[in-house]
Amino acid sequence: MKTRATAYPIWNRFHRSPDDPLSLREQLVRFFRKGVADGTLQQGIRLPASRVLAQELGLSRITVSSAYEQLVAEGFLAARRGAGTYVASRMGEQKQLATATVQRERQQASVSVRARRLAGVDSMSMARAAWPLTPGLPALDAFPYALWGRLEGRFWRRRPTPDLSYGDPQGFLPLREALAEYLGAARGVVCHARQIVIAPGAQAAISIATLALTDIGDRVWVENPGYDAAYRSLVLAGVDAIGVDVDAEGLDVDDGRSRAPDARLVMVSPSHQYPLGVTMSLARRLALLQWANAANAFILEDDYDSEFRYECAPTPALKALDGDNRRVIYIGTLSKLLAPGLRLGFLVAPDDLIDALCAVRNGTDHRVPMPLQATAADFIGNGYLGAHIRRSRGLYTERRAALLSAIHAAGGGWLSAPTASTGLHLVSELPACCNDQVLAAAARARQIGVMPLSGYFVDSSMAKRQGLLMGFGNTRPESMAETIRTLCHMIETGS
Repeated sequence: MKTRATAYPIWNRFHRSPDDPLSLREQLVRFFRKGVADGTLQQGIRLPASRVLAQELGLSRITVSSAYEQLVAEGFLAARRGAGTYVASRMGEQKQLATATVQRERQQASVSVRARRLAGVDSMSMARAAWPLTPGLPALDAFPYALWGRLEGRFWRRRPTPDLSYGDPQGFLPLREALAEYLGAARGVVCHARQIVIAPGAQAAISIATLALTDIGDRVWVENPGYDAAYRSLVLAGVDAIGVDVDAEGLDVDDGRSRAPDARLVMVSPSHQYPLGVTMSLARRLALLQWANAANAFILEDDYDSEFRYECAPTPALKALDGDNRRVIYIGTLSKLLAPGLRLGFLVAPDDLIDALCAVRNGTDHRVPMPLQATAADFIGNGYLGAHIRRSRGLYTERRAALLSAIHAAGGGWLSAPTASTGLHLVSELPACCNDQVLAAAARARQIGVMPLSGYFVDSSMAKRQGLLMGFGNTRPESMAETIRTLCHMIETGS
């Protein structure tokens, strides 16, 4: 059958724009969406193969393939195995969708470059509901509600008039003292209360540190794939986020050095890399510290859930290796230890950076309500946090085992079963025929909270691994088997 690809050469009108804040893939996706909206691309037209279109436009084949995949996932195109890629047939629905998309893009033209850059990050658009297998959630059913309520009530009963003022810009001193003691015992981070700054969550802490340590246009290493909220904070700070490869040993320092030897900052999660879950090797940790010292750069260490390790003792923080306490800014949070809704995080930094961090914290009004700080100080200082972590570790051991068992029993070759020795989620790779973005969206329509691995890659032009992030922290063991069976059925049937 003769194809009509050459009869509709509108793709030859595509022109890349180096000044556009969107990546080349996103520019190409926008171009084809517009073609559907204005009728230039008609129903049933066969598009050139990705290799052919890449040659015609002077793009990489990966960029074109990724754009096609995105358009297929959105319903604009249809991929027919062995027959090519076509404009989807349901044009009545697709035209409405395309028109709405173009209207959104016109609206976005009036907003900032920062906002437009964030709009192109796929994984950020997904709300994290408390559904089975949602990553990033601890066991909310095990939160110590009664104890927390008593401690907060104690704060109000003592009529704390002085504590209801604006408070110390560094944070409530008893809370900082309790955190310093806890970090020394649990994470090997020796510090003083004067080196701690309280913030409303880890993302706010990352934002504070980035604004204090970088200028607009500075280059920053980020793990690729990496934590999407951290990337969001970096974009809003106006820095140039450079994706650095992650392998079985964690962040590849040599790759970072080759891509951006002049980077001012590194964002890294060495104890439990997000999302891949690997632990950074000692050799890589030492190499990163050596490079930071030589380059006069700083390291932001995101240590979000490393207390939960199931096959051996928790790995000490990278901050514990920072001998002269000059290069590593440690970032911690209670989001994974207790609940993300508390919005309580903190930084541990060298003494000579504290004034700058506090100035940014005040300037951005990243403050934490005093009742929350006082309650957390009592909870940590009286040993309740340590006890809660010990109980939770047993609970997560059971839930992790239930998830792995369900994958072994029902996976049927569709899902992999990694060891998942740390943290509250695991990553399952998918068969080559699967698109993780499409599968995750379909799963969420069934209230299954898995997240697509490909959405965590920074560089949209590179080949992205396909996989699913599965959180077991907030999923009861008895629901694991049925949830996994549903996922496998969706993969098998393509529904």
